[in-house]
Amino acid sequence: GNYDITEVDGKLTVNPVTIVLTADSDSKTYDGTPLTDDGYAITTGAFVGTQGLASVTVAGSQLYVGSSANTITAHTLTAETKASNYSISYLPGTLTVTDAAIAITVTADSDSKTYDGTALTDNGWALSAGTLATGDYLVVTVEGTITDAGTEPNVITAVQVMHEAGETDVDVTTNYDITEVDGLLTVNPVTIVLTADSDSK
Repeated sequence: GNYDITEVDGKLTVNPVTIVLTADSDSKTYDGTPLTDDGYAITTGAFVGTQGLASVTVAGSQLYVGSSANTITAHTLTAETKASNYSISYLPGTLTVTDAAIAITVTADSDSKTYDGTALTDNGWALSAGTLATGDYLVVTVEGTITDAGTEPNVITAVQVMHEAGETDVDVTTNYDITEVDGLLTVNPVTIVLTADSDSK
């Protein structure tokens, strides 16, 4: 009875665990196919006991030379894991595609004919060595002409490597080490045989 007692309740607080998920970084040289990597790591914090992640969705893609983010877009927790016990955030990784320096040889056609007063031309060519990356194709310009008997080079004046990309294809020539081999145009002289008349008397 000697005390006037006031009771003040305290408060117990359990803070959520901080979890940081970081998407993987990855790199490769250009090969015409997209670079993807759906890996990730828990870089901060840890789940308690058997609690944890059921799935993590990573969305990132890099096709051409350069870099872009590899991003975690979603996650789900296992059935025994209460979401409010964890504060989960994401960090991106980086996807990097570097120049490939793919060696190819493009050879202009050679052609010939017998002189007939008209010009001989041939804008044909062939990929004579090396292999293009997936989805890539060549655009080649060949210029050469000869009319009179003799020879003239059939010259490759431009080579471009394009990648099929829907409505607007993309120039990927910088990924190639291109050797150009000119062809040869030949006009052969017409064979003329002069025969003297025979006669008698």
